[in-house]
Amino acid sequence: MKLIKKFLSNDTDTSRKSSFLPLPVLTYAQETGAEIGALSLYSFYTDPKDSLNRTSQITGAATFTTKKQTNFQLKADIWSPKNKFHYTGEIRFKNFPFNFYGIGNNTLASNENPLNQKLFKLIGGIEKQFGESRYSGFNIAFENYAFKDKNIGGILSSDPNIFDKDGGKLLFLGFTQIYDSRNSNTYTTKGTFVRANYSYAPNIFGGDNFVGSLFKIDFRNFQSLSKKTSLGLNAHFQSLNGENSPFYLLPQLGNDEMMRAYYTGRYRDENLMALQSEIRYRINPRFGIVGFAGTGNVFKRREFSLKDFKPNLGGGFRYFFDIEKGLSIRMDYGIGEKNPGENRQSGFYLSLGEAF
Repeated sequence: MKLIKKFLSNDTDTSRKSSFLPLPVLTYAQETGAEIGALSLYSFYTDPKDSLNRTSQITGAATFTTKKQTNFQLKADIWSPKNKFHYTGEIRFKNFPFNFYGIGNNTLASNENPLNQKLFKLIGGIEKQFGESRYSGFNIAFENYAFKDKNIGGILSSDPNIFDKDGGKLLFLGFTQIYDSRNSNTYTTKGTFVRANYSYAPNIFGGDNFVGSLFKIDFRNFQSLSKKTSLGLNAHFQSLNGENSPFYLLPQLGNDEMMRAYYTGRYRDENLMALQSEIRYRINPRFGIVGFAGTGNVFKRREFSLKDFKPNLGGGFRYFFDIEKGLSIRMDYGIGEKNPGENRQSGFYLSLGEAF
C-alpha cells in the first residue's frame, strides 16, 4: 500500500536520492513467438548536494523468445560533478529477426524480406565542458553484423545494389561538438541542445568491410509556453559516406524517438533528414500528455526533394515515476503515410524517458 501511495503521490522528493524502476516485457509476434524479459532504469546524481548536477542514468533491457532469440542492451549516460565531464557507453548483443524492404524512400510492403540479424556493439564516449554550455569530446565504436536471409530470392539477394549482404565489422573513431543550455536533460522545458558528430571507419579489417564516414547532427529547442505547457522542436540529419556502403549502416527512418509511426528500416538510404515538434502538457506533477507531428525522408546524394518528405503525427501519455528528476514512462501512438494498396503505417511505443 505504501508503494502504491508513493507512485500516485504528487509530492516531489527533494532529497535527490537515486531511483530504480524495473518493467516487465511480454509480447508476441509470429516470427519470434512469445518474448519475455525486462526493462530497467537506474538514475542518480554523482553529486547529490549540487542542485545543478544533471541526472545520470543506466538503462538495461534483456529479452528472450520461445524461438531462442535474444536481445540484450546496457547503456550509460553519466554526468560528473559540476557537469565538467559527460560519459556515455553502450554494450549490445542482438540475435533477432527483422524485416528488410530494400533501399530508398519508396520501398514497398510487398518487398518484405525477413532476415535474422546477429549484432554486437561496443560504444564509448567522453566529452569535456569548455565554457558554460559547450562540450567537446571523442567517441569510439566497434560493430559486428551477421545476417541470415530467410527468403532466398527476395529483395536482399536479388538487388545488385545492396552491399555486404552477409554482414561485416568496423571500428568508428569520432569527434563530437555539443552546445547545451537545457534546464534539464531528462524533461526539458526551455533551452537549446545541438550535437554534431563526425565518425570515420578506417580500413582496419580489410576485405569488403566498410571504409568511410558517418556524420550526424541533432538540434533541439524548447520553449516554455506556460507553467504547465512547453513546446519542443527537433531536427535530425545523418549522412553515410563511402564506396559500396552496406545496407545495415544506411540511416533508417522511424523509431520510438523520431518519425514515430514508421517501422525502423522500412526506408533507408545514404542520407536522412527529419523534423518534429511536440507540445507537452503537464496535467500535474505525476501525469502528462503530448501531441506531436513531424516529417522526414531518406535520399541519395544530390537527390534531395521536398516532395518526398513523409508525414507523421500522434499523441501520448506520460507517467512520471520520479518527479524530481523528470523521469517518465512514455506511451505514444503515431500514424504516418498510407501508400496505395497498403495499410496506413502506424506504431505504438512504450519507452522510458522523453522522445527528445
